[in-house]
Amino acid sequence: MVAGTLTFLGAAGTVTGSKFLVEVADRRVLVDAGLFQGSRDLRRRNWDQLSVAPAAIDAVVVTHAHLDHSGYLPILAREGLSGPILCSRWTAELLPIILRDAAHLQEQEAQWARESGLSRHREPRPLFDSRDAERALQLVTPITRRQPVPLGESLSVELHRAGHILGSSFVRLETPEGSVLFSGDLGRTDHPLLLPPELPEPVDTVVVESTYGARRHEAGAREELGRALRRTIARGGTVLLPAFAVDRTPMLLRELGQLVRDGEVPDVPVFVDSPMALAALEVYRRALHDPEGRAELRPGLLEDPDPFDPGRLHLARTRSESEALNDPTDPCVILSASGMASGGRVLHHLEQQLRHARNNVVLTGYQVPGTRGRALADGAPHVKIHGQYVPVRAEITNIRGFSAHADADMLVSWLAHLPAPQAAYVVHGEESSSETLAATLRRRMEWNAVVPRLEERVRLGRAGTEGSP
Repeated sequence: MVAGTLTFLGAAGTVTGSKFLVEVADRRVLVDAGLFQGSRDLRRRNWDQLSVAPAAIDAVVVTHAHLDHSGYLPILAREGLSGPILCSRWTAELLPIILRDAAHLQEQEAQWARESGLSRHREPRPLFDSRDAERALQLVTPITRRQPVPLGESLSVELHRAGHILGSSFVRLETPEGSVLFSGDLGRTDHPLLLPPELPEPVDTVVVESTYGARRHEAGAREELGRALRRTIARGGTVLLPAFAVDRTPMLLRELGQLVRDGEVPDVPVFVDSPMALAALEVYRRALHDPEGRAELRPGLLEDPDPFDPGRLHLARTRSESEALNDPTDPCVILSASGMASGGRVLHHLEQQLRHARNNVVLTGYQVPGTRGRALADGAPHVKIHGQYVPVRAEITNIRGFSAHADADMLVSWLAHLPAPQAAYVVHGEESSSETLAATLRRRMEWNAVVPRLEERVRLGRAGTEGSP
């Protein structure tokens, strides 16, 4: 093993699957352990054997709870990981919700594949199951932000507020070969719920996300949502919002409440139909009354007795309550996971509601290529759900301005607080986004900015690469 190296095991040339392996002397630290999402080719990578044995990893540091940063943890635990999974306290509260839900969906999909006979595999099995998720959760160890935690001789990790979702952090890793900053997913400066990211301090190496590395957020997202609601309710339709359970659901509830209070939309029933979203909403509500949680939230939230209730909020907790929403009799708004329509209860609603022109499916976040959400955003005439093609007759509204990611200008502004590092590696973006951000950093800041290849290994602390293992 070569000392002082960084290997890109995911999120290189694509926007999911974040995994970055740091090897220093006899220590191995993995920053993030996410699932690949999107196209079939990408998802198949989740089944590939990792180039480092999980049992040889001394610690995993998780920037935040989203599945493309944490969903590989159950596989690591099953395959021999025994070291701690380090994260912030609020990430530690969200991880059980996300990993248990993901395991349940994996088990459901495997069972459906067996019973339907549509699988190409003789005995379909889940990528991981509930036992694997519980193994991973036993290793989760919350640490306090802005306090270095030793991981071995001359090696330590420190977390700082990233402002993307509750508990999200960027990571500073101190090694004998120099300091490394991992942005994780960086939040936007005008997030309606969360305070902006803390400012970074000088480092030798930067690993930065680029989900919106080639784009600026469009203004007027709330107004656009209001217009979509008004025209759909006027024709007697249902507004379906496929929403990420963590952060996006409470964010949209807050925005819907503001529209109602301002008289911009009628006060119709709003349903949240996602067990994971309901559980995550409770975590956000607990944070309102916790000093550590309040330190992440916008002051305006703290003045509202229930900032996540638009007025006529209904929580669909049971299966029968969920099924009743497949074909509502009166205009309403339904928020249901998942945000890219890749699984969960939202599929049952889409299966019914896409068929009717009176309805409106409102997409409010980044849609990874290869997902149903991306197909809808791109104007697909039909999408495949539960083995059958469903015609798309409903209106599709794609609102880009609700993303919780920093856009290109915000990323550059945040990085501009740093003196030029020895190298900056641009990851976690579609290839065009990563290349655009890297070119911007080279042109405007004269940085040595590179878009790494999947499985590429680079040296820490000095220029040059070791090549792909």
